[in-house]
Amino acid sequence: MERDYLIAGLRVRMDTYGRTAEQAQPYLTDTAETVDVVITSSPETLHAKHPHLSLEDCEYLSTGASFYRQLLQFQGMMLHASAVVMDGYAYLFSAPCGTGKSTHTTMWREAFGYDRVVMLNDDKPALRLENGRWYAYGTPWSGKTAQNTNIRVPLGGICVLTRGQTNEIVPFGGTQAALAILEQTARPAGMECRGWMLELVDSLLSTVPVWKLKCTPTQDAARVSQKAMSDEAKKRFG
Repeated sequence: MERDYLIAGLRVRMDTYGRTAEQAQPYLTDTAETVDVVITSSPETLHAKHPHLSLEDCEYLSTGASFYRQLLQFQGMMLHASAVVMDGYAYLFSAPCGTGKSTHTTMWREAFGYDRVVMLNDDKPALRLENGRWYAYGTPWSGKTAQNTNIRVPLGGICVLTRGQTNEIVPFGGTQAALAILEQTARPAGMECRGWMLELVDSLLSTVPVWKLKCTPTQDAARVSQKAMSDEAKKRFG
C-alpha cells in the first residue's frame, strides 16, 4: 500500500515493506493529493545483479537510490557519512566504508553525553540548500544500525576522516575536498543532473566549513574534532 512520508522536508510517496518500511515509520505523514517525490523501486533487478543480498536489502537500497536521485531537483544531495547533532548544529563525518565514521561519532556521544549528542543519521543523511543556508536531515536510509532522527538541523561542518596514529584536524578545501565529497555521494547520470551536483558541491564548499581529520578511535579524537568544528561553526554562523 502506498503511504506518504515527510523526508528532508519533502512529501514522499512510496509502497515499501520490510526494513525500509520499518525505518520509515517515524517519517509517516497524512496522505495528501500533491507529493514532491514518488519513489519507485526495482529490488528484483538489483537482486539479480547482486544475489548475495536479500530481496529486503535490495528494496532498501533501491528506494534510497530513487529518493536521492530525485532530491537533486530540490537543491539537495546525499552524503555517505555518520552525522551527529550537538548544541544546535549538525556535524558530518564522511569516508569510505570501514574507515571508522560510526566509531568516531560514537566517541562524540561517549565524550560529551548521549543526551547532548544526538545521532542524526549513521549512513546517508540528506543535505539541502534552503534560502542560502545548508541544512542536514535524518532519513530512513541510515545503514545497518538504523540510527536516524527525523529532524532538520543547520549544517555546522563536514569532516573527511582518515585513520592515523595521532589526532589532527585541519581545514580542507579546493579540488581535493570537492573530489572527496563527490566520491561519497550519488553521482547521477545525465549532463543536467551532473551540473546540478557540481553547483551544489561548489556551494557546500564555499559556505560550510570542511575539514580533514586524521584520528585514532578514541574520545581524545572526538574532543579534537569537536573543538575545531564547533568553534568555527559558532564563529561563522553565530
